Amino acid sequence: MICFFGSTAFSYVHAQEYPPITARKTGIVNSMSPDPIIDYVWANPKATDGLEIYQLKPVAWTVSKSGSFNTADFKRNNHIVVNGDGEIRFDFGQTNAAWLEFDSPDLIGDIEMSISEYNQTPDYASNYPTKTMTPKKIGNTYRLVLNPELYEGVRFGWIHVRSFSKRWHITAVRLVCQTRPVNYKGSFSCSDTTLTRIWYTGAYTVKLNLLKDYLGAILMNRGDRFSWTGDAHPAQAASMVAFGNFDFVKKNLAYTSTQSNGIRSYALYWVLSLIDYYKYTGDTATLMGYLANACDKLDDAYKVYGSNPNLEFFGWDERLGSGFEHPNLPEPQNAYKMLSIRVWKEFSEAMGAAGRKDLEEKYRKYASEKISIIKENNAWYKDFGLHAGADAVTTGLLTAGEKTAIYEKNFTDKVNRISYSPFNQYFVIQAFALMNKYDDALSSIRDLWGGQLSYGGTTFFEDYRPSWNAVVSKNGPVPSNQCGFTSLCHPWGAGVTKWLSEEILGIKPTSPGFATFDIIPNLGRTLTSVSGTMPTPKGEISASFNVSTGICSVSVPQGSTGRIGIPKVEKKISTIKVNGKVIWDGKFHSTGSISGSSEDSSFIYLKTAQAGEYKIVVTYIGSTPRYLELEEKFAASFVGQDSTTRGNWGGVYGKDGYVLCNYNGNGEDKQSLPSYVSSISYYKIKGNGLPLNTIWAESTPDTRAPSPDSTNSLSRVAACLYAVDADQIGYTFTSTISLKTERDYSVSLYFLDWDKKGREIAVEMFDAATSKLIAPVKIVKDCVGGAYLTYSYHKSAKFRINMVRGDNATLSGVFFDPKSKTAYNKKTK
Repeated sequence: MICFFGSTAFSYVHAQEYPPITARKTGIVNSMSPDPIIDYVWANPKATDGLEIYQLKPVAWTVSKSGSFNTADFKRNNHIVVNGDGEIRFDFGQTNAAWLEFDSPDLIGDIEMSISEYNQTPDYASNYPTKTMTPKKIGNTYRLVLNPELYEGVRFGWIHVRSFSKRWHITAVRLVCQTRPVNYKGSFSCSDTTLTRIWYTGAYTVKLNLLKDYLGAILMNRGDRFSWTGDAHPAQAASMVAFGNFDFVKKNLAYTSTQSNGIRSYALYWVLSLIDYYKYTGDTATLMGYLANACDKLDDAYKVYGSNPNLEFFGWDERLGSGFEHPNLPEPQNAYKMLSIRVWKEFSEAMGAAGRKDLEEKYRKYASEKISIIKENNAWYKDFGLHAGADAVTTGLLTAGEKTAIYEKNFTDKVNRISYSPFNQYFVIQAFALMNKYDDALSSIRDLWGGQLSYGGTTFFEDYRPSWNAVVSKNGPVPSNQCGFTSLCHPWGAGVTKWLSEEILGIKPTSPGFATFDIIPNLGRTLTSVSGTMPTPKGEISASFNVSTGICSVSVPQGSTGRIGIPKVEKKISTIKVNGKVIWDGKFHSTGSISGSSEDSSFIYLKTAQAGEYKIVVTYIGSTPRYLELEEKFAASFVGQDSTTRGNWGGVYGKDGYVLCNYNGNGEDKQSLPSYVSSISYYKIKGNGLPLNTIWAESTPDTRAPSPDSTNSLSRVAACLYAVDADQIGYTFTSTISLKTERDYSVSLYFLDWDKKGREIAVEMFDAATSKLIAPVKIVKDCVGGAYLTYSYHKSAKFRINMVRGDNATLSGVFFDPKSKTAYNKKTK
């Protein structure tokens, strides 16, 4: 039974009173935003403000037993009659920074409460022990207290009635949410509502994570509940364009200035954050106050350049070494070199603007020296993957030919131009823009960030793969990443908000503090309109462009001058009128407020627009060509899933060879490898670098256990390799199949939930040499009876086995066969 009603912030009369937020309710809502209090405005929010509280009631609920909960009066009066044991789940509509509580004047029996980002109760598996607890009783209020700060990332909440003896009543259910006072000073809208929703979702993600003293993460189960220098870079960027809360960003810069956490790339991202802040605010004093700090970071990067330094971390993507697993592969090392060159160059430019010619020259030389050495090899980029290629492009030092080569090598694969980390994708879309590939950039944004919205997300995730949506239910549990639970509210994924404001709306500073700025909208072939505002220290800059009607407008604040790019969108422009006067008809006609014009293949530029309001009418001739979306292609084939063969693999699988994982105990496999396979190896972070192992049962006749050979005899061993040890370290492990030479083959992985722990296991398949994703992510959701996943490929491959639900992720067998679909006659797809 499910019921629905609308949700807004409001007050209850209950045992625990909370002061109302000091904001004024405007009544102006925005359906594109997930923020439940977007229509609240504070008079003068400051970085020194504390957190304020608002309350939410559920928008939907569902009960496990209809006879146990009478919710007929819940919508109208917020009352529930409890008539038995069971559980009730509440959906609050979006992720919130909150704690869960309810009121009851007569509760009898044992209860627990839970919260989750997902729609499954946390005690569904043992990997959420800290989010299900007996609540604390305060008068007639029952509060779930998970941590001293109370709040946590929560969308779904549960009341579990563990024992029942007598009818009792719930008289109120609420989330008590915390928020930092902040107003939406920026805005964004375009003809694609998905992109508009993405902008506001990124802004809301950052807003939730504006904590009391810094910008961190609201999720207690992750170790990110403080501000990391690198994570903060795209989050601060989004915060400035959405809220214009420059004083808070300044405060967070101070907090993170000495917290690179041993991650070299993060130290450089901090310098980029400092440069961003300076560009947006013109705050030269703050920039100069950090000169020693920034120069130490930049000089250290120069000192270790080319020495393959220990990078610790460069992102979760497999191509970058899977987070902390293999951080010093060639790809992250190449990316680090390019990042160093970029930051030296951009810091040099900032020093030039700030009047420090000595430092401008020093870091310009650093950048030019290293890029010149690299370019002595004409094929210097041939081994660069997506991330190193993106960082190379963002140096701004590549020729058109080099950018074209990098684009064609790494940016035209619809699957693999997406990074596993939305954090890393921020730099990829920056590279798309610098290559003038805006349609491709928007396509990747729709795939990565739009895919998270399609999943049901209301904030942006730590990691995401678009193929999850085919195997994960709406708002269901997602695969764990290499360090543990995948966060569905991670502010490092919000950089797309700044990118949309700067690249699609097109407003960005060209001198510190927006003394001068550009408005150069890039609509490409898929957008017909864009509008929005950009907060600046001098006031808001607003712009609106519609290339269908030709009606546009721009507002320039006092103290600024701007260059306005009128987009051609591959059409011909015959005239441009500004405030009723023809200003361009093939040549510029002078006006007192705009100094001149210029033109290239994409824009007609109106120069040095002074403060004021501009109503612009553009006469277009012709039409914009249609954008041809790339087809999603995977290099390997997923053949199917088989849940009927059980452990009787003989005659069905393993015609070429097999591996029975840990069949001999102590991690020793029983195996008969095909002639074309040189080895099969495993890896798990921490410990001895190998997955853990166990034997569930020996000499068992249970047909779920794999037979010892192709005869399917009944004296069997139920065994596995698995991730997650007692310290909850290493939630995934990998198995790599190394071929002696390329050839077609099929490989089947056997999964078994022998002890019925509710395991759900996600499987990712990569090319072993390139680490590119070569098959869509698959999830085995019920393998109590055993389940096989079969793939076909022709090169060495690596499988990552990820935990979704249950105690851990396990693997019990690997079987090799000729590439032939007809061989799997018991397969169910």
